[in-house]
Amino acid sequence: MRLVELRGTGVNRSLVKYAYVPIEAKLSQSDSKVDQQRLAQILQNLVAEARPSTNNVAVGIPSSRVFTTVVDFDQLPQNELGKAIIYQADSLIPTPPNESKIDWAVIGESPKDKTKVELLLSSVSNSFIESRLDMIESVGLNVIAFEPDSIALARSLVAADASAPQLIIDIGQQSTDLVITMNGAPRLTRSIPTGAEAIVRSAMQNLNIDDKQAAQFVFKFGVSKDKLEGQVYQAVIGTVDMLVSEIDKSIKFFQTRYPGLPIEQMIVSGAAATIPELPLYLANKFGVNVEIGNAWRNVSFAADRQNELLAMSNQFGVAVGLAERTE
Repeated sequence: MRLVELRGTGVNRSLVKYAYVPIEAKLSQSDSKVDQQRLAQILQNLVAEARPSTNNVAVGIPSSRVFTTVVDFDQLPQNELGKAIIYQADSLIPTPPNESKIDWAVIGESPKDKTKVELLLSSVSNSFIESRLDMIESVGLNVIAFEPDSIALARSLVAADASAPQLIIDIGQQSTDLVITMNGAPRLTRSIPTGAEAIVRSAMQNLNIDDKQAAQFVFKFGVSKDKLEGQVYQAVIGTVDMLVSEIDKSIKFFQTRYPGLPIEQMIVSGAAATIPELPLYLANKFGVNVEIGNAWRNVSFAADRQNELLAMSNQFGVAVGLAERTE
């Protein structure tokens, strides 16, 4: 659980506070009332420790809980667009519209049909949002927005003036978020149910070691063929290549919609940035420049905090992106 408070307007903000507390992945995703109460207590303690200067918060929605897509839609006046989307929602989102929160934004002209516009469309179940809202408000916070993690990631990790397609690869504990952005807006978002846990589990099973030692090996030796005679590489490369295959599918899907617009850069975050030689492996596989994501790229802070903040940058992309919202 992470908290970031920024101050200021425009491209650059200044860091006011940041705080975090580790929690179990299962707890963060649980819908049970007991677990929600535990989460509320952890959140209350985090806020009490950080003492932010506002109780207004923007909250991330995990990719596993939200459906986000880009669709072509008829060009309509703004006041008619919303009604038309709701009317056609059955064909646009996978859950019943009357049980879902739906939001959208026009992001440009359709590349397929010049008479239509592109919409970035997101939906999430009412039950999840309402339970999360109740939990957060129970500790005295005022939720001003919910936003998919993938959109917050794009805001913090991609340069504001970047126009060419860029792919964010954020490997979490249980899943990997892929986001392709172009001209300041996400054009493809996808969650793959393979994360750091799966890579560690591969090391555990193939090297016949316990989970703690497997995690140490993965984050010390990574996908290096030269370390430990390549044993860790051999143990995990099957899982890594499954992930690479899904990344490749996503890139090809993007390029069918936007032909002639190759991915110019990959930005890695989460475990993708901390598993040794994984960024280089991706660069060689796809033949593109791979950059380690910096969540604080648009945030100013005291020079003597640089090492401290950069060391944990790969874990703060979503929280910083939420704090950078302009509304």
